[in-house]
Amino acid sequence: MARNQTEAPAQAPNASQTGSQQPVQGRPAGYGNVPPTIAMRNVTVVYPAQPDKPALDNVSLDIMPGDFCFLVGHSGSGKSTFIKTITRELKPTSGHIYVAGTDLSTLRDRKVPFLRRQIGCVFQDYKLLPKRTAYENVAFALECIGKSKSVIRVQVPEVLRLVGLENKMDKLPDQLSGGEQQRVSVARAMVNRPPLLVCDEPTGNLDPAISLGIMKLLERINRTGTTVLVATHDREMVDSMRRRVVALENGRIVRDEQNGGYGYYGAL
Repeated sequence: MARNQTEAPAQAPNASQTGSQQPVQGRPAGYGNVPPTIAMRNVTVVYPAQPDKPALDNVSLDIMPGDFCFLVGHSGSGKSTFIKTITRELKPTSGHIYVAGTDLSTLRDRKVPFLRRQIGCVFQDYKLLPKRTAYENVAFALECIGKSKSVIRVQVPEVLRLVGLENKMDKLPDQLSGGEQQRVSVARAMVNRPPLLVCDEPTGNLDPAISLGIMKLLERINRTGTTVLVATHDREMVDSMRRRVVALENGRIVRDEQNGGYGYYGAL
């Protein structure tokens, strides 16, 4: 995947550099000097309405290529702000964020769409186009970045097969179950083969059995090399999967644990 280098003269820190007074914990061993997929360095976000209560407070973190990481914490802990800074919906008040090698603090606004092509996003409410079929919803993501019809004809069926919807390509969203709609959302996020998949409460509207299927799908995508970050309240899912867990409380990282569980805080 090509990366934007002209707009990011500052180099992303390598795996041996923290650049922070706050330790960067939980990084898997054996990556050498491979740059993180996501690197936060002393990131603080303050909303004008709450100047004395940072939404993120001096956060430093590495998420490495191939990581599968859960972001957990109660409502108001900073999860949504964390996600919005990665997609450059928000700029931090201070600090630096690097995504896929790009320093978001120096990224020009006109380059933000290019950044977002390198990030697949999956949301709780699916955000599907209601009058387009599953095939057309996924194809639309490729049309927006100028892919040819021949590429679309190959890649869209391929990714819909990956998510188990090869027989539902012609169905409209209201003809699909909630779990199937979320699978279309995952397919749309992945069709451009981004190095990073960010999921914001992807199982929030689904029952436990369907939630398990979505998480197993994300796990399968992760095994292909895609870095996966999942913000979630799904305590049972986090506890069952035993992957990396980063916990936020009052805008700060209070735990970063490999093979971790949800913990005893962060109730809905």
